[in-house]
Formats: sequence, C-alpha cells, structure tokens
Amino acid sequence: MALEHRIVEASQAIATAFAEYAAEFRRVTRRAKLRFETRDWHGQQTDVLERLSLYPRAIERITGQLRERLGDAADSRDAWARIKLAYAADADPVNFELARTFYNSATRRIFGTVGVNPDIEFASLDLVISDWKPDPRILRRYESAVGSATLLRAILEDQNFDVAYRDLEGDVQLAAERLDRQIARTFGTATSFVVELLRPVFYRNKAAYLVGRIEHGGTSMPLVLALLNSPQGVVLDAVLTREDEVSILFSFTRSYFHVDVACPRNLVVFLKIILPLKPVCDLYDAIGFNKHGKTELYRALQRHLQRSLDRFEFTAGDRGLVMIVFTLPSFDRVFKVIRDAFAFPKNTTPRDVIERYRLVYKHDRVGRLVEAQRFRHLEIKVRRFSDELLEELLQQATRVVKRDGDTLAFDHLYTERKVKPLNVYLREADDEAARAAVIDYGAAIKELAAANIFPGDFLLKNFGVTRHGRVVFYDYDELCLLTDCTFRRLPVARTVEEELAPEPWFAPGAADIFPEEFRRFLGLPEPLAELFERHHGELFTAEFWLGLQRLHRDGRILNFFPYPRTERLHDEDPP
Repeated sequence: MALEHRIVEASQAIATAFAEYAAEFRRVTRRAKLRFETRDWHGQQTDVLERLSLYPRAIERITGQLRERLGDAADSRDAWARIKLAYAADADPVNFELARTFYNSATRRIFGTVGVNPDIEFASLDLVISDWKPDPRILRRYESAVGSATLLRAILEDQNFDVAYRDLEGDVQLAAERLDRQIARTFGTATSFVVELLRPVFYRNKAAYLVGRIEHGGTSMPLVLALLNSPQGVVLDAVLTREDEVSILFSFTRSYFHVDVACPRNLVVFLKIILPLKPVCDLYDAIGFNKHGKTELYRALQRHLQRSLDRFEFTAGDRGLVMIVFTLPSFDRVFKVIRDAFAFPKNTTPRDVIERYRLVYKHDRVGRLVEAQRFRHLEIKVRRFSDELLEELLQQATRVVKRDGDTLAFDHLYTERKVKPLNVYLREADDEAARAAVIDYGAAIKELAAANIFPGDFLLKNFGVTRHGRVVFYDYDELCLLTDCTFRRLPVARTVEEELAPEPWFAPGAADIFPEEFRRFLGLPEPLAELFERHHGELFTAEFWLGLQRLHRDGRILNFFPYPRTERLHDEDPP
C-alpha cells in the first residue's frame, strides 16, 4: 500500500478512535442519572473506575493499530508530520482541543517524545478559554420577578428525574429564605435579577448539583443547588452562592464529576465565568477530562516560563525522605521527583510509591487528597533551577533526571497544586486560624478513614492548608487502604518493669498499628494538642478504626458533603 494512502488511513483511524472514546465516555457518564435515581451507589463507583480506564485503553488500541497500518513508517517523523496535517482536517471540529490532545497522546506513546516536537504534535499555546463565550444552548434562563420561592420551584420542577421530591414545597421555602438573604447581601434591595442555569446536571458520589449564576446590574454570583436522593425522594440539601463554597465543590482534592455534554469546552467557559480564580486545567479535570487538563497545565507552565525569570527551588518545610519536592515561587504548583534511595526509616520502593499515586488517582479523594498529575518526558532549561536543587536532582534522582546540555530532562515527575505545609502554617497563623486548622486536621483524618484511606503517617508536614483554609493530605508514600491495616489495642503492662521499659515488652507484628501511640507523632504544642484531643480523641482508640473497617467490609458507602454542615437545609444524612 502506498505511503500516502497509509497516512490518510492513519489520520482517519485516530479520528475514529477519538470519536469512539468520546462516545463511550458519554455513555458511561449518562449512567450517573440512573445511578442517582435508583440510589445505586456501588454502581456509581463502578462507573467511576470504568470511565477512568477508557482513555488509556483507547490509546493502547489505536497505537497498536497504527503500528500495523503504517508498518515501517510508524517510526518515521516525516510520515507523522504529514499525518498531523491530515488529522487537523479529520479531527472532531467541535471538540478540537480534546481531539488534538488524544492525537498527541498517541504520538507520545509511539515515540516516547522528550519535551514537545511541534513537527508531529499539536503544540499551540494560543487557545485561551477566556476568549470564548457561553453557549446559550446549554443554559436555562429564569427571571426573578416571580420571587425566589417560585423561581426555585420552577428550577427544580424542570429537572426530569424519574423520582419524586420528598417535600418540594418545604425545601423551596427553606432554600428561598437563604437565597433571599444572600441576594440582599450581594445585590442590596434589588428585586429583579436573572438566573442562568446549566442544563447538564453534575453528578458525584451520592449527590446531584445544578450549577448556574445569578446576575443583576452587571454583577453576578454563583448559584449551586445540591440535591440528595433519600429513600423517601429527592431532597434539596444546600444552596451555595459564595464563590469560595463553589470553588471548594470543584476543588482539585475531589473526584471528577459525571456531567453529560456534547461540547465540554462550553461547560468550562461557563465555569470559568463563575469561578474566575480556578485554572482552566482544574476545570477540565473537574468534569473528567484530566488528560486534556494535563495538556492545559503543561501549556500554562510553558507560558509562565516564557514570561518569568525566577528559578525552581526547594519547597518550604522539611525535606522529604522519598521525594525531592520543588517549586517555582511565581507558579502555583509543586513538583515531585522520586529519589533513587530512601533514608531510614522508610522501607518502601519507588514502584510502591508509583502504585500509591495510582491508588489516589482511582480513589474517592473526598476533598482531602490533592490530585497529582504525572508528567512523562518533561524538559526544562537548566538555568531555571537553583544550584542547590540542581545538584540534588542530579545526584539523588539519577533514575528519572538527566542533564542534556543546557536542558534537564525528567523521565517522569508529579505535579500538585501548591498548599502550605501544616507545620509551617501553624507556626505562622494567629491563634484563631491555628485552632481552626488543628480541628480540621482531625476532620481530614476522619474523612479519609471514612473513605477507606489510611494516611500511614500523621506528621504535620505531610498535610497542607489550601487557600480556603481546608487541611488536605499530599504525601502518599505510606498511604494505603484502611481495610488493609491491622489495628490493635496496646496490651496492658503486667509489671512496673514492663511499663517503664524503653522498648515494647510484647512482640508486635510488622503490620500492627496501635492508635494509642498516634499522640506521639502529631507534634502539636500543648494547647493545640489538648484541643485536638478534645475534638478528635477517638482517633487514639482502636475501636474507632476497627468500627470503620467493619463498615467498609460490609460494603457501606458513607456520606461526604463538599460544603459545611451549616449550609445544609436538613440535619439528617440519607442512608
């Protein structure tokens, strides 16, 4: 077969593979509505894992097909330069940014490209999402002249759930009172405003969210209605109108929404309007397009490097035993590289660390685990690194870091949103903020445990504080499933000599965990330690952990609310 014909076939095959992936993505995503209506929470979790597997499977299939179709031209950069030109015409014109990312994934799988090769990859940095306008076809518009209660009732009645509301009128009245108070704070005495609401519903875990904004006189505020499905029917659980609340709902510490839309970019455009501080890459991540989110993050990093002069340096706080962690002070990300060898007392391996990051990727992060993007074959100029950091990377991460002239090449690294380490935060915060962080630190440990995650290490330096004041966990080298742990009560000493002995008088198993000893590892100063114990003393008991293990082994899926309990309209938690 002539090469030109094979090039055309290859381009069309990639376009077809992307179309099939996108259709399958929507098929799985659409099931979220049925899962919500039937309260099939285990099915919902199965769908989450299935959807996460679609992209790598699609890339693996198409790269195998391309090698067969192209034969000896599969490794020809000249051939791929022509395939790229053909694909620009063949690819999905609606979701062109996603289609191009898919193409790039295929080429990188075949070539293992270090850096970016613009001859065979789409490398444009010109797509700026803020230049786009919302698509009115995915919006419903409501006028406020009828009053908040009538408006909310109309919004809820417009949702075509195949299940009734438990108490529509009661929920509408409660929600209208809260909405009116927030409107008064934001718009003053205005009685006329407009609501724009996205038609697609956002599903995650046990909840459904209606997302929109309220506009008046050129000013707007977000509007999110959080819905739960109790055994008695659908309940309006919260009305969120503050940007910080909605930003936390779309946080980088939470799992992806399942929201069905033909053109995801249209959602991102609207979300960027109501959440202007949220990076575009995070918004693509939030709706499940994490591969393109990584593309947007890479482009944001490249743009930033082009217009900045500062150098990468070690992050604030204690140095890690497993990872070399560094940051560009002017960029809101940290970068993590696995060391060649880990100092005592670490007994894990680099492969173990990679597996734990994969676990976090697949697991429900419940607002407490920072998402980590893994980059392969990243190149950055040597001059952008401080001398001390450069020396440590080249001496202690030789498996994954290589210097090639004036360039530093990373075989792989992880990048996460920058948060302030909790130990640093507590040293710098005032008393009120420090107390709030310590209480939320305990809440973070409990919520992770309720999601079947054991951090493995409770040291303050492994937790961080977001710009919203939430405590999150980001050090995954000892993280594991709670159900894989062995929790034990400390045996009671039989003699004074046993009680005073410097070493345990009994023989603990290698995997034994004694919660009573957690106090020794917190490192909190006395006033804050006492506060922690008062709010979260059950964490020091084996009974707490064993009880959660029983729930997980019984298949219970617990409730997590991505907004404060004070924002809830109802006190009870649906089973």
